[in-house]
Amino acid sequence: MQYKRCSRCLMSNSSDSTMTFDSEGHCNYCNGAIKWLRSSYFPNEHGEKKFKKAIAEAKKAGKGNKYDCIIGISGGLDSSYLAYKLSNTGLRVLAVHIDDGYDTEISKQNIARLINKTGYDYKVITPDASQFNALTLAYMKAGVPNIAVPQDNVLFAFLYDCIRKYHIKYFFSGSNLALESIYQKGNTWKNTDVVNIKAIHKKYGTKPIDNLKFLSTMRRTIDKRIYGIKTVTPLDFMDYNRDRAFAELKEYCGFEYYGRKHLENSLTAFVQLRWFPEKFNVDKRTWHLSSMIISGQMTREQAMKELEEPMFDKTIMRDYQNQIIRNLGITNDELEKMINSPGHQHFEYKTEDDTLIFKIFKTMQSIKKKQKIKRFGNCLG
Repeated sequence: MQYKRCSRCLMSNSSDSTMTFDSEGHCNYCNGAIKWLRSSYFPNEHGEKKFKKAIAEAKKAGKGNKYDCIIGISGGLDSSYLAYKLSNTGLRVLAVHIDDGYDTEISKQNIARLINKTGYDYKVITPDASQFNALTLAYMKAGVPNIAVPQDNVLFAFLYDCIRKYHIKYFFSGSNLALESIYQKGNTWKNTDVVNIKAIHKKYGTKPIDNLKFLSTMRRTIDKRIYGIKTVTPLDFMDYNRDRAFAELKEYCGFEYYGRKHLENSLTAFVQLRWFPEKFNVDKRTWHLSSMIISGQMTREQAMKELEEPMFDKTIMRDYQNQIIRNLGITNDELEKMINSPGHQHFEYKTEDDTLIFKIFKTMQSIKKKQKIKRFGNCLG
């Protein structure tokens, strides 16, 4: 396949065979992102109205319960800025966090400052360290791209436990289009595929995972319907600018800059700065920078200049890796060997798509969707 980089954003087909380009050299990702922003991003008065409406609806749904909504806190920019923007709305917020043993010192301080300033109730899940690290190591041995799946899944399993326990209807997410409108499809995998988690553990795991709680795609979908859970992305209802958000958070609670996007956790930083680039030729900086180009926060030239900077600081990465090898109980040589070994894809192991029950579930979902479309068409005449 001929190497090609998009003429509008920074996405390239170097690690993603699913990419396509139009006659102007624009890729399918930024073309899709532009349409997405037009329909779902409201950095204007309309967004302000949508934000106020979401707050009012969450308060109404929360009457009689302890909390109006739940949010995740990672110590990173998006979730922190969301927590800050909700702090003066009068919402009763439950903030949750996963302490997986890989939080950086800066993120720990940022979380502490933010929770202290907002006064939110704050709950932390600390997964069984022995089992969690053994599962993470199994993912590395499997050689798959998304070795942060256990980290993400355990957090959402805890979050949904809290939703059920406290009868919370609204999940306010820090996901946003301003900084995250572009995600490549190749060399990645969804974090709710529990079948895949168990398949990888079965082949490479060295310890049981019975003390870890997971959330499957099916369970998440069913729970959302049964409990009437609504996911709202408030950052899409405002002019969300990266640099301005950091400045506001610093003034609000002394929030410190921790580096590039999603580097508030040493395992996540390692995945993005070494595992993805060196094993799969994936540079996630192109996703984030391309999103900022499309949302008008920087020019392509500015983004390219940032992309040309070194991938990471060697001293900081050494600290990250020391924490990883200490937690996993391996040597640095063993870690390097896993990085340099051939990569594999998640679908090389059993996935939920391979199971009969999931196929039936997806078929039922598809039928319901078609029925809704048909009913809508009948209403239109």
